[in-house]
Amino acid sequence: MRGMVFQGDNKVELLNFDDPTPGPGEVVVEMKASGMCGSDLHFYRHGMAEVIKMLGFKDLASRGIDPDAPIIGGHEPCGVIAEVGAGVDAKTFKPGDRVMVFHYEGCTHCDHCRSGWTQLCDQGAAPHGVIKHGGHADYIKVPASSLVHLPSDLSFKGGAAVTCGTGTAYGALLRLDISARDTLAVFGLGPVGLSAVQLAAAMGVEVIGVDINAQRVANARNFGAAHVIDASKLDPVEEIHKLTRGKGVSCAMDCAGGEVPKQQAVRSTRVWGKIALVAVGGNLNVDGMKDLIGKQRTVIGSYTFSEVGMKDCAWFIADHGVEVDRLFTDEWKLDQAAQAYEDFNKQAGGKGVFLF
Repeated sequence: MRGMVFQGDNKVELLNFDDPTPGPGEVVVEMKASGMCGSDLHFYRHGMAEVIKMLGFKDLASRGIDPDAPIIGGHEPCGVIAEVGAGVDAKTFKPGDRVMVFHYEGCTHCDHCRSGWTQLCDQGAAPHGVIKHGGHADYIKVPASSLVHLPSDLSFKGGAAVTCGTGTAYGALLRLDISARDTLAVFGLGPVGLSAVQLAAAMGVEVIGVDINAQRVANARNFGAAHVIDASKLDPVEEIHKLTRGKGVSCAMDCAGGEVPKQQAVRSTRVWGKIALVAVGGNLNVDGMKDLIGKQRTVIGSYTFSEVGMKDCAWFIADHGVEVDRLFTDEWKLDQAAQAYEDFNKQAGGKGVFLF
């Protein structure tokens, strides 16, 4: 089968791999859609080995992982079960089922794994597309326990969005315990930020979208933002306070990364405000007393979502008719991977996806 590998230095390579065979408790999924995530750009720019080191993954060899072997990229897999291994209950998963893949593997027995938060595994998680083969390939082999059925109302590319970017936005909204009584400022209107806008608007929340890219700012209105702010021209903290009668929003979310938007997210909230930090990159550099303690604000770190949360997100989208497919502005075939990532690296458009 074909599989795409990140080489670093803004290069990818399409290689040939053996077709996977499922072992006990495993399935092979024939890929139908594999999303491109902003975090993939770290691998694209710097290479797998460097980013794995930065993320702190250690002792890979002792876990049966060859740190020098080429790893297929992509951690937003969605497709159809092609083959099941021994011990997989046919009443639960069988060939032909449409499925999404929760892209982390863990020890399966620690409290985090048992509760669906495999990325927090006590023994160290093994993410697909990072240290295990990912979805930018014709097939992917995964534990049956990592699968979630794809609702019939969702397309394969919609399911791919849910497996990381859109699911991450949903997970952050849950962490904020948000409701229609709230106002939400979303800083950074890339695919995750736009997902947050879409989902929060569907929940009845008044959403303010903030970005420094004029095109993304304009686009946010089409995704349900009640107000938009071009932070390259206006101070978003001042503008948010104007829109909220001087109080600030009840909730904010940083989907941009970097020190400045994190500061702005904190300072845009009212007394008792809640801030979810989603984007990787940049430290939170604020005045402890003035910005946090004295305002009774709560800062929440939100790291993707649980497997149950991924399922809930998919059904929320299906039940509320959220048009998640609109996040995708570019569709590619796998043999176009070099051009696809060259374009995606410009970070000027929306979300990209490989369709099979």
